[in-house]
Amino acid sequence: MAIIEVKVPQLSESVAEATLLDWHKQEGQPVKRDENLIDIETDKVVLELPAPADGVLVKIIKKAKESVGSGDVIAQIDTEAKTGAAAPAPSAPAAKPAAAPAPAAAKSQPAVMPSAQKLAAEKGIDTSKVAGTGRDGRVTKGDVLGQPTAPAKAPLPQAAPPVNVDQLLAGRPEQRVPMSRLRQRVAERLVQSQSTAAILTTFNEVNMAPVMEMRKKYQDRFEKEHGTRLGFMSFFVKAAVHALKRYPVVNASIDGTDIVYHGYFDVGVAVGSPRGLVVPILRDADRMSFAEIEKKIGDFGKRAQDGKLGLEELTGGTFSISNGGVFGSMLSTPIINPPQSAILGVHATKERAVVENGQIVVRPMNYLALSYDHRIIDGREAVLFLVAIKDALEDPARLILEI
Repeated sequence: MAIIEVKVPQLSESVAEATLLDWHKQEGQPVKRDENLIDIETDKVVLELPAPADGVLVKIIKKAKESVGSGDVIAQIDTEAKTGAAAPAPSAPAAKPAAAPAPAAAKSQPAVMPSAQKLAAEKGIDTSKVAGTGRDGRVTKGDVLGQPTAPAKAPLPQAAPPVNVDQLLAGRPEQRVPMSRLRQRVAERLVQSQSTAAILTTFNEVNMAPVMEMRKKYQDRFEKEHGTRLGFMSFFVKAAVHALKRYPVVNASIDGTDIVYHGYFDVGVAVGSPRGLVVPILRDADRMSFAEIEKKIGDFGKRAQDGKLGLEELTGGTFSISNGGVFGSMLSTPIINPPQSAILGVHATKERAVVENGQIVVRPMNYLALSYDHRIIDGREAVLFLVAIKDALEDPARLILEI
Protein backbone atom coordinates (compact mmCIF):
# COMPACT_ATOMS: atom_id res chain seq x y z
CA MET A 1 0.00 0.00 0.00
CA ALA A 2 1.32 3.44 -0.99
CA ILE A 3 -0.86 6.25 0.29
CA ILE A 4 -0.56 9.81 -1.04
CA GLU A 5 -2.55 12.75 0.27
CA VAL A 6 -4.79 15.00 -1.76
CA LYS A 7 -4.35 18.56 -0.50
CA VAL A 8 -6.04 21.88 -1.14
CA PRO A 9 -3.72 23.98 -3.35
CA GLN A 10 -2.19 27.20 -2.10
CA LEU A 11 -4.88 29.88 -2.16
CA SER A 12 -4.38 33.59 -2.66
CA GLU A 13 -3.27 35.60 0.37
CA SER A 14 -6.62 37.41 0.26
CA VAL A 15 -8.55 34.12 0.42
CA ALA A 16 -8.77 32.72 3.95
CA GLU A 17 -10.83 29.64 3.16
CA ALA A 18 -12.79 27.89 0.44
CA THR A 19 -15.73 25.52 0.13
CA LEU A 20 -15.67 22.02 -1.34
CA LEU A 21 -18.37 21.41 -3.93
CA ASP A 22 -19.55 17.95 -5.02
CA TRP A 23 -17.06 15.09 -5.25
CA HIS A 24 -16.75 13.60 -8.75
CA LYS A 25 -15.41 10.32 -7.31
CA GLN A 26 -16.47 8.16 -4.39
CA GLU A 27 -14.42 6.05 -1.99
CA GLY A 28 -13.21 2.83 -3.61
CA GLN A 29 -13.34 4.16 -7.16
CA PRO A 30 -10.25 4.22 -9.41
CA VAL A 31 -8.84 7.61 -10.40
CA LYS A 32 -6.41 8.69 -13.09
CA ARG A 33 -3.68 11.29 -12.79
CA ASP A 34 -4.97 14.79 -13.73
CA GLU A 35 -8.59 13.63 -13.48
CA ASN A 36 -10.69 16.25 -11.65
CA LEU A 37 -11.69 14.97 -8.21
CA ILE A 38 -13.63 17.95 -6.88
CA ASP A 39 -14.26 21.64 -7.50
CA ILE A 40 -13.19 24.11 -4.84
CA GLU A 41 -15.09 27.40 -4.60
CA THR A 42 -13.40 30.53 -3.25
CA ASP A 43 -14.91 34.00 -3.00
CA LYS A 44 -13.40 34.79 -6.41
CA VAL A 45 -13.15 31.68 -8.59
CA VAL A 46 -13.88 27.96 -8.74
CA LEU A 47 -10.77 25.76 -8.93
CA GLU A 48 -10.48 22.18 -10.16
CA LEU A 49 -8.46 19.80 -7.99
CA PRO A 50 -6.94 17.05 -10.19
CA ALA A 51 -5.75 13.71 -8.88
CA PRO A 52 -1.98 13.78 -8.22
CA ALA A 53 -1.51 10.16 -9.38
CA ASP A 54 -3.23 7.02 -10.65
CA GLY A 55 -4.75 4.82 -8.00
CA VAL A 56 -7.85 4.23 -5.91
CA LEU A 57 -9.59 6.89 -3.82
CA VAL A 58 -9.48 5.01 -0.53
CA LYS A 59 -10.64 7.76 1.84
CA ILE A 60 -12.53 11.05 1.63
CA ILE A 61 -11.55 13.12 4.66
CA LYS A 62 -13.48 16.30 3.88
CA LYS A 63 -17.07 16.02 2.70
CA ALA A 64 -18.79 18.21 0.13
CA LYS A 65 -19.84 21.67 1.37
CA GLU A 66 -17.16 21.69 4.09
CA SER A 67 -14.85 24.70 4.50
CA VAL A 68 -11.14 24.15 3.89
CA GLY A 69 -7.92 26.18 3.87
CA SER A 70 -4.65 26.09 1.95
CA GLY A 71 -2.82 22.77 2.36
CA ASP A 72 -5.68 20.93 4.10
CA VAL A 73 -5.71 17.18 3.42
CA ILE A 74 -9.11 16.28 1.97
CA ALA A 75 -8.59 12.72 0.68
CA GLN A 76 -6.17 9.82 0.29
CA ILE A 77 -5.24 7.82 -2.80
CA ASP A 78 -3.64 4.36 -2.74
CA THR A 79 -1.36 4.21 -5.78
CA GLU A 80 -0.83 0.43 -5.46
CA ALA A 81 -4.39 -0.68 -4.84
CA LYS A 82 -5.98 -3.17 -7.21
CA THR A 83 -9.44 -2.41 -8.56
CA GLY A 84 -11.95 -4.69 -10.18
CA ALA A 85 -11.48 -2.90 -13.49
CA ALA A 86 -7.70 -2.92 -13.33
CA ALA A 87 -7.10 -6.40 -11.88
CA PRO A 88 -5.90 -9.00 -14.39
CA ALA A 89 -8.39 -11.66 -15.38
CA PRO A 90 -7.78 -15.23 -14.06
CA SER A 91 -5.70 -17.44 -16.33
CA ALA A 92 -7.80 -19.72 -18.48
CA PRO A 93 -7.31 -23.51 -18.05
CA ALA A 94 -4.88 -25.08 -20.51
CA ALA A 95 -7.65 -27.27 -21.91
CA LYS A 96 -9.64 -24.21 -22.95
CA PRO A 97 -7.28 -22.04 -24.99
CA ALA A 98 -10.14 -20.29 -26.79
CA ALA A 99 -11.42 -18.50 -23.73
CA ALA A 100 -13.92 -15.73 -24.29
CA PRO A 101 -12.43 -12.26 -24.34
CA ALA A 102 -12.82 -10.11 -21.26
CA PRO A 103 -15.93 -7.95 -21.34
CA ALA A 104 -15.52 -4.41 -22.55
CA ALA A 105 -16.46 -3.11 -19.14
CA ALA A 106 -13.24 -4.54 -17.72
CA LYS A 107 -11.16 -2.27 -19.91
CA SER A 108 -9.69 0.61 -17.94
CA GLN A 109 -11.09 4.06 -18.66
CA PRO A 110 -8.81 6.50 -20.52
CA ALA A 111 -7.53 9.44 -18.52
CA VAL A 112 -9.50 12.60 -19.23
CA MET A 113 -8.06 16.10 -18.95
CA PRO A 114 -10.12 18.41 -16.68
CA SER A 115 -11.08 20.80 -19.49
CA ALA A 116 -12.13 17.84 -21.67
CA GLN A 117 -14.17 16.35 -18.84
CA LYS A 118 -16.10 19.58 -18.30
CA LEU A 119 -16.73 20.05 -22.03
CA ALA A 120 -17.86 16.43 -22.38
CA ALA A 121 -20.36 16.93 -19.54
CA GLU A 122 -21.74 20.01 -21.29
CA LYS A 123 -22.06 18.22 -24.65
CA GLY A 124 -23.36 14.96 -23.15
CA ILE A 125 -20.46 12.89 -24.51
CA ASP A 126 -19.28 9.60 -22.96
CA THR A 127 -15.51 10.01 -22.70
CA SER A 128 -15.00 6.25 -22.43
CA LYS A 129 -15.92 6.06 -26.12
CA VAL A 130 -13.53 8.84 -27.21
CA ALA A 131 -10.10 7.93 -28.55
CA GLY A 132 -7.54 10.05 -26.71
CA THR A 133 -4.72 11.66 -28.66
CA GLY A 134 -2.93 13.21 -25.70
CA ARG A 135 0.07 11.90 -23.79
CA ASP A 136 -0.45 8.27 -22.65
CA GLY A 137 -3.79 8.21 -24.46
CA ARG A 138 -5.35 11.03 -22.44
CA VAL A 139 -8.57 12.49 -23.81
CA THR A 140 -8.03 16.17 -24.61
CA LYS A 141 -10.43 19.02 -25.20
CA GLY A 142 -9.74 18.76 -28.92
CA ASP A 143 -10.78 15.09 -28.89
CA VAL A 144 -14.11 16.03 -27.32
CA LEU A 145 -14.67 18.91 -29.74
CA GLY A 146 -14.37 16.42 -32.60
CA GLN A 147 -17.30 14.32 -31.31
CA PRO A 148 -20.94 14.82 -32.31
CA THR A 149 -23.00 16.52 -29.62
CA ALA A 150 -25.36 14.29 -27.69
CA PRO A 151 -28.87 15.39 -26.66
CA ALA A 152 -28.76 18.28 -24.22
CA LYS A 153 -28.34 17.37 -20.58
CA ALA A 154 -29.10 19.31 -17.47
CA PRO A 155 -27.11 22.55 -17.13
CA LEU A 156 -23.88 22.67 -15.15
CA PRO A 157 -24.43 22.87 -11.38
CA GLN A 158 -24.63 26.38 -10.03
CA ALA A 159 -23.15 27.65 -6.80
CA ALA A 160 -26.70 27.71 -5.38
CA PRO A 161 -29.68 25.58 -6.49
CA PRO A 162 -31.80 27.29 -9.17
CA VAL A 163 -35.10 28.77 -8.06
CA ASN A 164 -38.14 26.67 -9.06
CA VAL A 165 -40.34 29.48 -10.38
CA ASP A 166 -43.46 27.35 -10.97
CA GLN A 167 -43.32 25.95 -7.46
CA LEU A 168 -42.55 29.35 -5.99
CA LEU A 169 -45.61 30.95 -7.59
CA ALA A 170 -47.98 28.16 -6.52
CA GLY A 171 -49.62 29.47 -3.38
CA ARG A 172 -47.45 31.37 -0.86
CA PRO A 173 -44.32 29.24 -0.35
CA GLU A 174 -40.76 30.41 0.17
CA GLN A 175 -37.54 28.89 -1.09
CA ARG A 176 -34.31 29.38 0.88
CA VAL A 177 -30.96 28.75 -0.84
CA PRO A 178 -27.46 29.45 0.50
CA MET A 179 -25.41 32.25 -1.04
CA SER A 180 -22.25 31.07 -2.76
CA ARG A 181 -18.90 32.31 -1.49
CA LEU A 182 -18.58 34.43 -4.62
CA ARG A 183 -21.99 36.02 -4.07
CA GLN A 184 -21.18 36.64 -0.40
CA ARG A 185 -17.91 38.32 -1.37
CA VAL A 186 -19.59 40.48 -4.02
CA ALA A 187 -22.22 41.56 -1.50
CA GLU A 188 -19.56 42.34 1.10
CA ARG A 189 -17.51 44.47 -1.30
CA LEU A 190 -20.53 46.38 -2.62
CA VAL A 191 -21.64 47.28 0.90
CA GLN A 192 -18.04 48.23 1.73
CA SER A 193 -17.93 50.49 -1.32
CA GLN A 194 -21.21 52.20 -0.47
CA SER A 195 -20.28 52.74 3.17
CA THR A 196 -16.65 53.88 2.77
CA ALA A 197 -16.63 55.97 -0.42
CA ALA A 198 -18.42 59.22 -1.25
CA ILE A 199 -19.94 57.90 -4.48
CA LEU A 200 -21.31 60.35 -7.01
CA THR A 201 -22.36 59.62 -10.61
CA THR A 202 -22.17 61.89 -13.65
CA PHE A 203 -23.68 61.15 -17.07
CA ASN A 204 -23.13 62.01 -20.70
CA GLU A 205 -24.29 60.77 -24.07
CA VAL A 206 -22.20 59.74 -27.04
CA ASN A 207 -23.05 59.40 -30.72
CA MET A 208 -21.80 55.94 -31.66
CA ALA A 209 -22.21 56.43 -35.44
CA PRO A 210 -18.46 57.06 -36.10
CA VAL A 211 -17.46 53.90 -34.22
CA MET A 212 -20.19 51.87 -35.94
CA GLU A 213 -19.09 53.13 -39.35
CA MET A 214 -15.46 52.23 -38.63
CA ARG A 215 -16.47 48.75 -37.48
CA LYS A 216 -18.60 48.21 -40.58
CA LYS A 217 -15.79 49.34 -42.87
CA TYR A 218 -13.02 47.24 -41.34
CA GLN A 219 -14.87 44.34 -39.67
CA ASP A 220 -14.12 41.70 -42.31
CA ARG A 221 -10.47 42.68 -42.80
CA PHE A 222 -9.96 42.89 -39.03
CA GLU A 223 -11.38 39.41 -38.47
CA LYS A 224 -9.31 37.87 -41.28
CA GLU A 225 -6.15 39.54 -40.03
CA HIS A 226 -6.54 38.91 -36.29
CA GLY A 227 -8.93 35.96 -36.02
CA THR A 228 -11.41 37.82 -33.80
CA ARG A 229 -14.35 40.13 -34.31
CA LEU A 230 -14.04 43.86 -33.79
CA GLY A 231 -16.46 44.64 -30.98
CA PHE A 232 -17.41 47.81 -29.12
CA MET A 233 -15.58 47.00 -25.88
CA SER A 234 -12.12 47.57 -27.35
CA PHE A 235 -13.21 51.11 -28.27
CA PHE A 236 -14.53 51.75 -24.76
CA VAL A 237 -11.33 50.40 -23.18
CA LYS A 238 -9.14 52.47 -25.50
CA ALA A 239 -11.24 55.60 -24.88
CA ALA A 240 -11.09 55.05 -21.10
CA VAL A 241 -7.29 54.72 -21.16
CA HIS A 242 -7.12 57.84 -23.35
CA ALA A 243 -9.09 59.77 -20.71
CA LEU A 244 -7.20 58.25 -17.75
CA LYS A 245 -3.93 59.56 -19.16
CA ARG A 246 -5.39 63.06 -19.23
CA TYR A 247 -6.93 62.87 -15.75
CA PRO A 248 -4.68 60.57 -13.66
CA VAL A 249 -6.62 61.21 -10.43
CA VAL A 250 -9.41 59.00 -11.86
CA ASN A 251 -6.82 56.20 -12.06
CA ALA A 252 -5.76 56.74 -8.44
CA SER A 253 -6.83 55.18 -5.14
CA ILE A 254 -6.94 56.12 -1.47
CA ASP A 255 -4.64 54.45 1.07
CA GLY A 256 -5.33 55.87 4.52
CA THR A 257 -4.68 59.59 4.21
CA ASP A 258 -2.60 59.20 1.03
CA ILE A 259 -3.60 59.32 -2.62
CA VAL A 260 -1.81 56.66 -4.68
CA TYR A 261 -1.40 57.64 -8.34
CA HIS A 262 -0.91 54.55 -10.50
CA GLY A 263 1.54 54.79 -13.38
CA TYR A 264 -0.09 51.84 -15.15
CA PHE A 265 -3.54 51.11 -16.54
CA ASP A 266 -5.03 47.82 -15.35
CA VAL A 267 -8.63 47.96 -16.53
CA GLY A 268 -11.18 45.57 -15.02
CA VAL A 269 -14.01 44.39 -17.27
CA ALA A 270 -17.12 43.18 -15.44
CA VAL A 271 -18.22 39.75 -16.72
CA GLY A 272 -21.32 37.79 -15.75
CA SER A 273 -20.96 34.09 -14.94
CA PRO A 274 -23.28 31.33 -13.68
CA ARG A 275 -21.81 31.85 -10.20
CA GLY A 276 -22.03 35.64 -10.13
CA LEU A 277 -20.23 38.79 -11.26
CA VAL A 278 -16.46 38.69 -11.72
CA VAL A 279 -14.09 41.45 -12.86
CA PRO A 280 -11.02 40.07 -14.67
CA ILE A 281 -8.22 42.55 -15.36
CA LEU A 282 -6.70 43.73 -18.64
CA ARG A 283 -3.12 44.28 -17.46
CA ASP A 284 -1.34 47.26 -19.06
CA ALA A 285 -4.34 47.99 -21.25
CA ASP A 286 -2.55 51.04 -22.65
CA ARG A 287 -0.05 48.72 -24.35
CA MET A 288 -2.67 46.43 -25.87
CA SER A 289 -3.90 46.64 -29.45
CA PHE A 290 -7.59 46.54 -30.38
CA ALA A 291 -7.17 42.90 -31.39
CA GLU A 292 -5.44 41.94 -28.15
CA ILE A 293 -8.20 43.58 -26.12
CA GLU A 294 -10.95 41.81 -28.09
CA LYS A 295 -9.26 38.42 -27.80
CA LYS A 296 -8.64 38.83 -24.07
CA ILE A 297 -12.20 39.92 -23.32
CA GLY A 298 -13.56 37.01 -25.35
CA ASP A 299 -11.28 34.63 -23.46
CA PHE A 300 -12.39 36.12 -20.11
CA GLY A 301 -16.05 35.67 -21.01
CA LYS A 302 -15.64 32.03 -22.03
CA ARG A 303 -13.54 31.05 -19.03
CA ALA A 304 -15.88 32.90 -16.66
CA GLN A 305 -18.70 30.66 -17.88
CA ASP A 306 -16.52 27.58 -17.29
CA GLY A 307 -15.26 28.78 -13.90
CA LYS A 308 -11.69 28.76 -15.23
CA LEU A 309 -10.49 32.26 -14.32
CA GLY A 310 -7.41 32.31 -12.09
CA LEU A 311 -7.13 34.25 -8.86
CA GLU A 312 -4.33 36.41 -10.25
CA GLU A 313 -6.60 37.49 -13.13
CA LEU A 314 -9.18 38.89 -10.69
CA THR A 315 -6.81 40.71 -8.37
CA GLY A 316 -5.86 44.38 -8.61
CA GLY A 317 -7.11 46.80 -11.22
CA THR A 318 -7.03 50.59 -11.25
CA PHE A 319 -10.27 51.30 -13.12
CA SER A 320 -13.32 49.26 -14.18
CA ILE A 321 -15.85 49.16 -16.99
CA SER A 322 -19.30 47.60 -16.61
CA ASN A 323 -21.24 46.96 -19.81
CA GLY A 324 -24.91 46.58 -18.93
CA GLY A 325 -25.77 47.34 -22.53
CA VAL A 326 -25.34 43.70 -23.51
CA PHE A 327 -28.44 43.00 -21.39
CA GLY A 328 -30.37 46.00 -22.76
CA SER A 329 -29.72 48.48 -19.95
CA MET A 330 -30.57 52.09 -20.82
CA LEU A 331 -29.06 53.79 -17.76
CA SER A 332 -27.54 52.78 -14.42
CA THR A 333 -25.32 54.05 -11.61
CA PRO A 334 -22.51 51.49 -11.27
CA ILE A 335 -20.90 50.92 -7.87
CA ILE A 336 -17.14 51.42 -7.51
CA ASN A 337 -15.00 48.31 -7.12
CA PRO A 338 -12.77 49.15 -4.10
CA PRO A 339 -10.00 50.22 -3.72
CA GLN A 340 -10.53 51.81 -7.14
CA SER A 341 -11.91 55.32 -7.31
CA ALA A 342 -14.09 55.20 -10.44
CA ILE A 343 -16.06 52.91 -12.74
CA LEU A 344 -17.52 53.53 -16.20
CA GLY A 345 -21.01 52.22 -16.94
CA VAL A 346 -21.75 51.50 -20.62
CA HIS A 347 -25.31 50.99 -21.82
CA ALA A 348 -27.29 49.87 -24.85
CA THR A 349 -26.87 51.87 -28.06
CA LYS A 350 -30.30 52.88 -29.36
CA GLU A 351 -31.50 55.12 -32.15
CA ARG A 352 -32.77 58.34 -30.59
CA ALA A 353 -33.93 61.72 -31.78
CA VAL A 354 -31.27 64.39 -31.17
CA VAL A 355 -30.80 67.99 -32.27
CA GLU A 356 -27.88 68.81 -34.60
CA ASN A 357 -27.48 72.29 -36.08
CA GLY A 358 -31.07 73.13 -35.21
CA GLN A 359 -32.44 70.01 -36.90
CA ILE A 360 -33.95 66.88 -35.32
CA VAL A 361 -32.08 63.82 -36.58
CA VAL A 362 -31.87 60.15 -35.60
CA ARG A 363 -28.54 58.94 -34.22
CA PRO A 364 -27.36 55.74 -32.46
CA MET A 365 -26.86 57.12 -28.95
CA ASN A 366 -25.29 55.54 -25.88
CA TYR A 367 -25.61 56.92 -22.36
CA LEU A 368 -22.41 56.74 -20.34
CA ALA A 369 -22.27 56.87 -16.53
CA LEU A 370 -19.17 57.54 -14.43
CA SER A 371 -19.42 56.74 -10.73
CA TYR A 372 -16.49 58.21 -8.80
CA ASP A 373 -15.19 58.70 -5.28
CA HIS A 374 -15.80 62.38 -4.51
CA ARG A 375 -13.22 62.25 -1.71
CA ILE A 376 -10.40 62.56 -4.23
CA ILE A 377 -12.10 63.26 -7.58
CA ASP A 378 -13.80 66.62 -7.94
CA GLY A 379 -16.82 67.12 -10.16
CA ARG A 380 -14.75 69.06 -12.67
CA GLU A 381 -12.30 66.19 -13.27
CA ALA A 382 -15.13 63.66 -13.43
CA VAL A 383 -17.12 65.63 -15.99
CA LEU A 384 -14.05 66.42 -18.13
CA PHE A 385 -12.97 62.77 -17.95
CA LEU A 386 -16.34 61.64 -19.32
CA VAL A 387 -16.23 64.35 -21.99
CA ALA A 388 -12.79 63.05 -23.04
CA ILE A 389 -14.28 59.58 -23.51
CA LYS A 390 -17.19 61.05 -25.48
CA ASP A 391 -14.87 63.04 -27.75
CA ALA A 392 -12.66 60.01 -28.41
CA LEU A 393 -15.61 57.79 -29.34
CA GLU A 394 -17.18 60.41 -31.59
CA ASP A 395 -13.83 60.84 -33.37
CA PRO A 396 -12.13 57.41 -33.00
CA ALA A 397 -9.13 58.54 -35.06
CA ARG A 398 -8.00 60.23 -31.83
CA LEU A 399 -7.46 56.80 -30.30
CA ILE A 400 -5.07 55.89 -33.12
CA LEU A 401 -3.27 59.23 -33.20
CA GLU A 402 -3.34 59.65 -29.38
CA ILE A 403 -4.55 63.26 -29.54
